Amino acid sequence: MTSKIGPVRAAIIGAGHFAYRMHIPVLAARSDVVLDSVCRLGRDELDLIADEFGFVFATENWREILDRDIDVAVISSPHNLHYEQARAFLQKGCHVLVEKPMCLDPGEAWDLVELAKACGRELLVAYGWNYKPGLDEMREMIAEIGDIEHVVCHMASFTRSIFSGGTLSNWGHIAIQPERSTWEAPDQGGGYAYGQLSHALGILYWLTDLRCASVRAMLFDAPSSIDLHDAAAVRFEGGATGVFSGSCGVPNGHGFEVDLRIYGSRGSVLLDIETERLVLKLPDGETRVADVPEGAWKYSCEAPAARLVDLALGHGCNESPGEVGARAVETLHAIVASGKANGQEQLINLKQKAAAE
Repeated sequence: MTSKIGPVRAAIIGAGHFAYRMHIPVLAARSDVVLDSVCRLGRDELDLIADEFGFVFATENWREILDRDIDVAVISSPHNLHYEQARAFLQKGCHVLVEKPMCLDPGEAWDLVELAKACGRELLVAYGWNYKPGLDEMREMIAEIGDIEHVVCHMASFTRSIFSGGTLSNWGHIAIQPERSTWEAPDQGGGYAYGQLSHALGILYWLTDLRCASVRAMLFDAPSSIDLHDAAAVRFEGGATGVFSGSCGVPNGHGFEVDLRIYGSRGSVLLDIETERLVLKLPDGETRVADVPEGAWKYSCEAPAARLVDLALGHGCNESPGEVGARAVETLHAIVASGKANGQEQLINLKQKAAAE
């Protein structure tokens, strides 16, 4: 892969609430980045963003940006548009950061992985926790517990209003507001699984080589038919079992709950994001607790956009690669499909990964 020499020219595809609040300011703060192009629907909002950050080119038609001289693209459009847009900018020769979920269809997810590899470009997914200091120590602990036999993966957040049509008071002071259709429309990947549980799966699949093989799930739906709460029993490739759980039910004013418990043939590891605990348990009562600085794991997502630029310049490590995103997508797709089918088992096509390798 050839490294960029000189300023990195960046494009934002889908400049909605989160891109405006997070990705664009990160890029704008870097002296080695030129904010070249920005795209979103709604001319008033588009002009506001372009003027505030000094973008060279602004358009409501993302395809017009394909003709621009850019090096990196941030895809932060509605979930159902991620695949087409990420694919187009990888083919153009850009390094690409795509918001989670990477896309909605497992086959399309693995196609992006294969394409990025064929093009010699980096594909990142916006998993902010994957870049938090000390979190990867869990991987070293997992190496000590033998073969993984069982996993508990839970995430809950204060997001009921996003998914159930309530007010969005948390972000009322932000000039660019979240688009409800992104979170509430079933055909756009609305619902808790794609919108939030994807964070926890991004951590699990970054820290382990696990891959889900089958799912049986139950969903608690909003009147709009998108899921508010998720419960799934899973079988991983190789035979390990797991339980996945997601809920939007944390009361407003409280933080994220993310819990991973991994049980192996000779020990277990606990990760609790909320209380900042990382604990390894081994035979004979041996316990090892990681030293986590207070506030180190509070959620934010500045790092993926910054790392996108670093990688374009030839340094840094991709801690949220497309392969992790693809394993998450196929799991989320199976959870939602099984839930909609009253718990019918959904088998995952494990041959898709082999094709992408």
